[in-house]
Amino acid sequence: MGLIKRNPFGHILFLKKWLIRVFGSCTHRRYHGFNDLQIEGSEIIRNLPDTNVLFISNHQTYFADVVAMFHVFNASLSGRIDSIKNIGYLWQPKMNIYYVAAKETMRSGLLPKILSYAGAIPVERTWRSEGVDAVEKKAVNPNDTENIKKALDDGWVITFPQGTTRSFKPVRKGTAHIIKQHRPIVVPIVIDGFRRSFDRKGIRMKKKGILQSFIIKEPLQIDYENESIEEIVEKIEYAIEQHPSFLKVIPAEELEEQEQLNKLRQWEIE
Repeated sequence: MGLIKRNPFGHILFLKKWLIRVFGSCTHRRYHGFNDLQIEGSEIIRNLPDTNVLFISNHQTYFADVVAMFHVFNASLSGRIDSIKNIGYLWQPKMNIYYVAAKETMRSGLLPKILSYAGAIPVERTWRSEGVDAVEKKAVNPNDTENIKKALDDGWVITFPQGTTRSFKPVRKGTAHIIKQHRPIVVPIVIDGFRRSFDRKGIRMKKKGILQSFIIKEPLQIDYENESIEEIVEKIEYAIEQHPSFLKVIPAEELEEQEQLNKLRQWEIE
């Protein structure tokens, strides 16, 4: 690989590779050591094509979720079976992994700007700004959708279709439009334990010894021609276990804890 080889977004691949190696080495024990990341479905990752794959997931922190995915994907591709043991998989990471993130988040400090180089696709959130729901929804920036298409053409894209770390918020229709238009292989992921392990940004550790779960499901069966946007949205909600029906099986204690967190976040915003 030449030192000046770049990806479609102009990022120098040599620098990106070392960024993944360094940050991967620094964060590994957050999932394998300080906490225990339990993985299911790594064989699904190994059987995916190299491009046009869209991962959809529930969202619990700004950065820890994505970092875990970089670990799990690369470990799986290196032959690890539901494990990220031995970080040798970071030496030759998959270079065409991207993730969709809010522009305001990726511009919020030096560390987010550095992490953005690892594969962020910054998009303008049309429904929310600076942690507050917008009074009037903004128009979608066509450059954002074009960049997602560019990333799918080049490799894998991770997105959090709810657009927020708060549980059981509606899935945004934008993800369904992307699926219907570009017809990627859609792989659902369900994570848990990250909210208890890390702060909201996913940078500072709150607790150690937390059992984190990372479940990779079989690709969704989607009729790209005939299924409506609303049907795809509902299919996504069930796949990432964020459909309102799942509220009925969540323990009352966990719901109360989540409500207290939401009240605290609202207080912090105000």
